[in-house]
Amino acid sequence: MNIPNKLTLLRIFLIPVFVLVFYLSFLDQTITILNHKISWENIIGVIIFSIAAYTDRLDGHIARKNNIVTTFGKFMDPLADKLLVASAFIMAVELHLMPAFIPIIIIAREFMVTGIRLLAISDGKVIAASSLGKIKTVSQIVLVIVLFVFDLRSTNNYLIFTQFDFLHLVADSLMVIATFFTVISGLDYLRKNKAIILLTK
Repeated sequence: MNIPNKLTLLRIFLIPVFVLVFYLSFLDQTITILNHKISWENIIGVIIFSIAAYTDRLDGHIARKNNIVTTFGKFMDPLADKLLVASAFIMAVELHLMPAFIPIIIIAREFMVTGIRLLAISDGKVIAASSLGKIKTVSQIVLVIVLFVFDLRSTNNYLIFTQFDFLHLVADSLMVIATFFTVISGLDYLRKNKAIILLTK
């Protein structure tokens, strides 16, 4: 198995480790950074998430540099990305860090794009990541890191912009940005690949 595929498997392996961290009660201790209390479980969780997210960039770079393309990589690499993002956002909902409707939109988009990619692969085509898709990914990763680092639990888990301190405003703004680019990039995928969806040439 080549190095990019091993990195993809490592990313998948890190997902349950990332989730498990938040159930380890002995890590539920806090430290104070910039007058803000942060739990060790959040810090460790963010480190694991960041490593997993970086393996996506690294395996893609190695694959392109060495011209390594495998069927396994075409299927598992995007799947690993979706699982990582979905796990982080579902965990954020459970911890009351964000309202559920945002992950629902994000995960629905990821399922849609994955479906389009699978249709393309079955037709012998590979859909490259778009610039909007890359912006979407970066905005989602930044959002996850900010939410978990600062443990921004909301008193109202159904709405955003209900708490007006600086960090909550930053987090809520990042939610809007990530959701916006999720929707826009999803619509862009639909527009560019409507022939594949409609089975027309």
